[in-house]
Amino acid sequence: MTDPNRPLRLGFPVKVMGRPELKTQDTRRWQKNPHLKCSLELLDPVLDYLAAERLDMYRLSSDIAPYATHPDMPQFHDMVAESDAELRAFGAKARALDIRLSFHPSQYILLNAPDAGLTTRSIRDLASQSEMLDRMGLDAEAVVVTHVGGVYDDREASRARWIKGWEQCPDHVRARLVLENDDLRFSAADVLWIQERTGVRCIFDYQHFWCLNPERLDLRDTLARFLASWPAGVRPKIHFSSPRTEMREVKQAISPKEREAAKAGKKAAGKALLKAPVKPNARVRTVLRPPVWTGHADFTNPFEFATFMRMAEGLDFDVMLEGKAKDLSLLRLRGDLVRYAPDVAIRFGLSADDAAALAEDEALVEDHADAEQDADVDEGEG
Repeated sequence: MTDPNRPLRLGFPVKVMGRPELKTQDTRRWQKNPHLKCSLELLDPVLDYLAAERLDMYRLSSDIAPYATHPDMPQFHDMVAESDAELRAFGAKARALDIRLSFHPSQYILLNAPDAGLTTRSIRDLASQSEMLDRMGLDAEAVVVTHVGGVYDDREASRARWIKGWEQCPDHVRARLVLENDDLRFSAADVLWIQERTGVRCIFDYQHFWCLNPERLDLRDTLARFLASWPAGVRPKIHFSSPRTEMREVKQAISPKEREAAKAGKKAAGKALLKAPVKPNARVRTVLRPPVWTGHADFTNPFEFATFMRMAEGLDFDVMLEGKAKDLSLLRLRGDLVRYAPDVAIRFGLSADDAAALAEDEALVEDHADAEQDADVDEGEG
């Protein structure tokens, strides 16, 4: 368990943007016999990178054991057990480096599906990821994060059905599973309703709270209630991200009729804002649209983060940053906190004495600034 006097942690998920040559999972197709052992071998230098950059919380890809639960590929089903020694070694190294690990399965893992078969398959995935954390020898702070799931035209019934799915989960899954509020379907109030009936631990997501809070719950009170769902001695963690503010680029097909009109010098109908002029023979155009607030920004707004942390003064929790620039977002935020909010920085063990090292981190960000283009596991559609 985390020493209560230990500074709070900052973490990031999966992809290492600052060292793009570092792979985080075996992505080979089934014909090439991919294996969890290969993923763990790839992840070993990732732990070294985390330690070198003093990054002490990391979300593993939920696909590090490829095809391990695929119903039609039994040849992969013993993969986790076959990797017991490698998992124990990997977990021991993470513990020695004091790096907190977790999983966040995809949005297709559903405990509240009306299709009982889908729920069963989802439990199989959750069991596999929980088993990996168990075999790593990690304590109760290593969790598997999930959402309530789909609404299926009846929110109350879907919410209640999640409880039935929870009750079907093996003990080792319930010991690892934590439930997060989302941005489109199930609010913080829904998660707390489920928690009161199951005892499941809760993950508070800051951006999701602002996107979906029809009950108008108070921010600090809700955060405190989420944190209180964790047992004494086990430090909770939360998710934090800033919303995208830039225009979205949307690709649109150009119809043959529109192309003929363009060749004839006629202006296209409508007032779409284009990223660039469209050539007469083009088949696709890029249209600019306003941002969708459920989308994650590339980097974390330091002023928004500092305001949140000051509101949460006196509450202890680690923070998983979900900026799409991954570790680069974290590296940039640390320097920003020392510069703009030293009172917040000190809670994460950062001070002016770290300025030189943080400046090197910011140089790395400048050299590798980029962002993941695919939607995050828990990022809203838009």
